[in-house]
This record gives sequence, structure tokens and C-alpha cells, in this order.
Amino acid sequence: MGYSDKHKLKTSNLQLPVRLLLGPGPSNLHPRVNQQLISSMVGYTDASYYKVMDETMELMRYLFQTDNHFTIPISGAGTAAMETCVSNLIEPGDRVVCLVSGFFSDRIYQMAVRYGGNILKVDKQWGQWFGLEEIESALVQHKPSLLTLVFGETSTGVKQQMEGVGELCKKYNCLLMVDCVAALGGVPVFVDDWKIDACYTGTQKCLSGPPGISPITFSNAACHKIATRKTPVANWYLDCNLLGGYWCPEFNLADGTISKEDKSTIPKRYHHTTPANLLYSLREALVLLVEEGLDNVWKRHQDAAILLYAGLESLGLKPFVPQLNEQPERGGRLFSLTTVNIPDGVDGKMVMKYLLDNFNIEIAGGIGAFAGKVWRIGLMGQNANPGNIKLLISSLSDALKVNGFNC
Repeated sequence: MGYSDKHKLKTSNLQLPVRLLLGPGPSNLHPRVNQQLISSMVGYTDASYYKVMDETMELMRYLFQTDNHFTIPISGAGTAAMETCVSNLIEPGDRVVCLVSGFFSDRIYQMAVRYGGNILKVDKQWGQWFGLEEIESALVQHKPSLLTLVFGETSTGVKQQMEGVGELCKKYNCLLMVDCVAALGGVPVFVDDWKIDACYTGTQKCLSGPPGISPITFSNAACHKIATRKTPVANWYLDCNLLGGYWCPEFNLADGTISKEDKSTIPKRYHHTTPANLLYSLREALVLLVEEGLDNVWKRHQDAAILLYAGLESLGLKPFVPQLNEQPERGGRLFSLTTVNIPDGVDGKMVMKYLLDNFNIEIAGGIGAFAGKVWRIGLMGQNANPGNIKLLISSLSDALKVNGFNC
């Protein structure tokens, strides 16, 4: 047994192409966010790091529009935040209803069935959203302790109606879990006003941050459920009873109270080494959001989407979701992510390749039931601006003509 050079790869310094990322995520990093990735590393028990943790949690409450004390970032991509909700809120014997009308709402269901509950899947055709009558019918028939849904479905570009959903869940004594990965920071989301119990997002979409760290928030009712489980959370890494001991040890998950002791005197209980530079980047993304103002950020994304719709129409293209509803709590088109019907006779993959090879612009194709049927165009974070849209429409026009489409 001796030393081997078998896998000693000889390579050069990494140099990746500069792309304009107008797909469903990731989006391009804001320069200030990118700069934080090379900030000084400090230890996870450093007082300066604790300050960053506390500031980030408070900024996330602004992002979520919530007073929830248990509002922390999960060390992992948006899928890890999804599994945090699923693993903490479901235990053997629990009855859960999953509303499924797209790829990621189905992913929630696929996760949920692994955690031992009685998981009921309510299907709807991709590209549609659930109405209140359908939701109430599922609650009455199945009597779940948890209802899951996706607010902004990345696979379809649909915004789920939220008006009245939280009230229904409270009426039937059911917790409400909402995926906002493709929406939060780009379109209005009101966790408290909508009576959401568990909500999460990723940083790589509307926040223009790097992937790998994901904001999440739990209501006091959700925290009580987690703290009073009959069985331990099956996923140790994502157990919020343990995570809370590091992020917010002053908070009692069982009763929702906050210790009156000086917070600095309450010891944090180590759980895992958090990704420090990703946390710095998340904080900076949230600072940028505060500087612009959430209402202005939402309007910028909406204005960008409307400009995109006009540009698509000029090319003879149509968004897949016909309903345009500007009221945030109503169902319709998702401003941050637009699905576009691929015209008959056009090779969608060739158009995407042409955009990438000739203009360094990335858009994405459909996934799951929408594979080969739509393009997905994301106007997220700093990428939601008129200059990018004009460049995309001009470049897309060239790509379509080369592929035989008369626009």
C-alpha cells in the first residue's frame, strides 16, 4: 500500500463564464453580496458573529413580514428548509394534506411520506391553483393537523391564492406550511397577516444571494407542535429543538415566551458549524432590501414582469398562465417567474442554447409535466430591471428567427 498520483488532477485556476441568469434561479449576485463571500472568517462563538446572527434574524422578520421569534436561516439550500418544515411538523400518526399542482408541491409530498404520517395528496392540474372551496373540502374531509402548499410554484409560474387560506386552517385547527422559494423578496408575502405557521425561502432567487443558506420562520403554534412532539425529530441536523438552542436560546418553543434575562448572558448551545460567509451574504442581501424598501422591491419586480409580458407579446409569444392578478393574496401569474409557451415547430432547447452561446443569457426549460412545453424566465432580485428585459427580448428575437419562427 503506497502513495498514488492516480487522481492528482492537473488543472488551472478556475475561470467561469459571466452569464446573465434569467432562469428560475440562481440569479446573479449583487456585487455587495458577492463581496461578503470573501469577508474575514471568525469563529462560531465569536461575539461579532453573534451580532451578525441577531441582525440577520431581525432582518429576516422584515422580509417575512412577521413577528415570529423563531426566524432563523437553515444551513442548506431551499430544499433543506423545506425538509426542516416537513421533518419538524410531521411525526408518526399525524394526518397531513399536501396540495399538489406542480413539481415542488409534489416534492413536499414526496418528503412527507418518509416521515411516518398519514399523508394525503390532493392533486390539481399543473398550472392551476387551489380555490377556497377545494381547500375547505380537503380540510373537512381529511381533518389534517398540517396543510402544505406552494405559494409561488417554480415549475409552473403560478401564484397560489392565499386569501382566506390561513383563516380556514385556523377554523379547522390545522397548521399551514407555505413554500415561498420563488416568491419571497420579489412579490408580497405577509406571513402574519396570512396566518402562515411555517414559511421558508432560498437566497439564490429574489434575494440575489448565493445558494446554501435558507430563511425559515415558525409561528408560536408551530413551535409548540415541535416542542411537544411524542417522538424525536427524525432528522437530527434539522431538528429545530436543537437549532433553537444555538440561534435563539432565550426562546421557549413550548410556550412561546422569551426569557427576561440579559440575552448576552444566556449561553448558546453548539449544534453545527454554520456557513459564516453565506450568512454574511444573506445579511447583506437583506440590508439591500431594507435600503430599497420592500414595497419598492415588490413594485420593481411587478414592473419588470409587465415589461416582459409586453416584450413577449411583440414577439408573438404568450405566457402560459393567462390570469394576471395584481392583488398579492389572489391566484394568478407569478411576477418573479414567468412560464412561456414554446411555439409549435420551435425547438425550445435550441433557442436556449443559442441564447447561452451567443449572448451569455440563461433561461430554462420546463420540468416534469411541462418539459419541452415552456420556457421559464426569472426576473429575480437585481436582475428584475428594464435593461435586462430589453436585452433578453432582443436576443430572444434573434434566437427565434434562427430557429425558423417568424417574429
